[in-house]
Amino acid sequence: MQVRSADAAEIDHLARLWYDVWHETHARLQPPELIRLRTLESFLERLHAALPNIRAVGPLGMRVGFCVTKGDELYQLFVSPGVRGSGVAAALIADAEARLAERGVETAWLACAIGNHRAARFYEKSGWRRVGTVINAAETSSGPFALEVWRYEKRLTRST
Repeated sequence: MQVRSADAAEIDHLARLWYDVWHETHARLQPPELIRLRTLESFLERLHAALPNIRAVGPLGMRVGFCVTKGDELYQLFVSPGVRGSGVAAALIADAEARLAERGVETAWLACAIGNHRAARFYEKSGWRRVGTVINAAETSSGPFALEVWRYEKRLTRST
């Protein structure tokens, strides 16, 4: 499975994927104030800003899956429901870990919505360890939104 850099021409497709999957998997776990801020436009804006750090799977224009890194964080990882269990998420997370390690990150972290047990099982199966809960400043069009999340960490090693 080939993981590649995202192209600016596919941001609309990736934003639609993110919006749809976030609302399917996260909305039931979030406060109504945050759900109102999670518009398609908000996902578009964040992806445009993150373009250099987005990796995707699948042909351009296909909504298969993507991953975003930010600093020492695995910031976002979303895959289409139709490819769950096919190895797409595993390929994206492995690529993200390798990129973070190459940048010198020794311990990467990610935030997982409290109650998102499917994602939590996937992260744990991928070698990530839940270290507790933290208050995360979720990005929104109205500024940071304080949100309690599960924090996962993973010690990374650089390949030689």
